[in-house]
Amino acid sequence: MGYKSVLIIIVSFVSLILFKVFSKRRHITLSRPVVETVRAAATKEDSMYLYAPKTLTPGQTIETGTTDPAELLRYAKSLIGVPYLYACTDPAKGFDCSGFVTHVFNHFNIAVPRSSIDFTNVGKEIDYHKAGPGDLILFTGTDSTTRTVGHMGIVLKNENDSLQFIHSSSGKSKGVVITNFERYYKGRFVKVIRVFPERFFK
Repeated sequence: MGYKSVLIIIVSFVSLILFKVFSKRRHITLSRPVVETVRAAATKEDSMYLYAPKTLTPGQTIETGTTDPAELLRYAKSLIGVPYLYACTDPAKGFDCSGFVTHVFNHFNIAVPRSSIDFTNVGKEIDYHKAGPGDLILFTGTDSTTRTVGHMGIVLKNENDSLQFIHSSSGKSKGVVITNFERYYKGRFVKVIRVFPERFFK
């Protein structure tokens, strides 16, 4: 092997080592702010997107801890306008009805069932006239003749016999909206359930 060939091999080898070293350093320098940003966002907002959503199996008790329904509803209202997307819990993409509820409760580290039908036997049933902010309101799917839960929302307010709820609708609004509990939804109504402690409703 000639002198020039050996020199070329040595230069190539050194260049490769230098490339790897500087690439690694550049990677570390560039990635650190990204990692810190992601960590901060996860801590402050939604670590659930780095991990699986916190869900319960049907019939398990929802433990709301120290979370106040008013606090939960403030966050829920901040999501108004997020589009409807079937089987999704990601606000960057969209929600289905139970995906919206899952996301809102998970934001406060509260595990809930993932599908609307799995809320059927959860919580304490409440007469809708006595429903309060933070209660969950359950409906049939769009076919109201099938009396199983297929849609849901969170009660926003219930004053002067006028109930409003917030939900992710697949209808004309196509996303997170506030809706009045009127004729159409009364025809699909199944029940209201209470998952927060009674002290919040006295």
